Amino acid sequence: MSDLTDPRPAEGYAGDISPQLAHAWAESGEALIVDVRSDAEREWVGFVPGAVALAWKQWPGMAMNPGFDEGVRAQPTGKKLLMLCRSGVRSIAAAKRATELGASAYNILEGFEGDADSDGHRMTRGGWQLRGLPWRQN
Repeated sequence: MSDLTDPRPAEGYAGDISPQLAHAWAESGEALIVDVRSDAEREWVGFVPGAVALAWKQWPGMAMNPGFDEGVRAQPTGKKLLMLCRSGVRSIAAAKRATELGASAYNILEGFEGDADSDGHRMTRGGWQLRGLPWRQN
């Protein structure tokens, strides 16, 4: 995955991009990273400095965030929205919804923590953290 330098086409949203490309676009100012993980995930696992915190679903119960649409609409027009979740699954749904709302939305492949390995552990097979991109933890 680390060699993906161009967006990969996707159905229902602008495309899938590597964490590295997402970081480059955010650094250049052409895009915003939108962290769609729950507040608890960002607080306990870590977060990307400068990312917009806009949960797709919230803990407990992983109920839909009723403020998601409003949060997408509040972002600057003309910037790509790069959706980030734990593993790159919820961010697809969020990218599709943001696209329906008129945004140019992308899914960040691998997510923040990457896929689980054979022992069920994350942060060993891809993801924002493993790729050495900027993140912090409280």
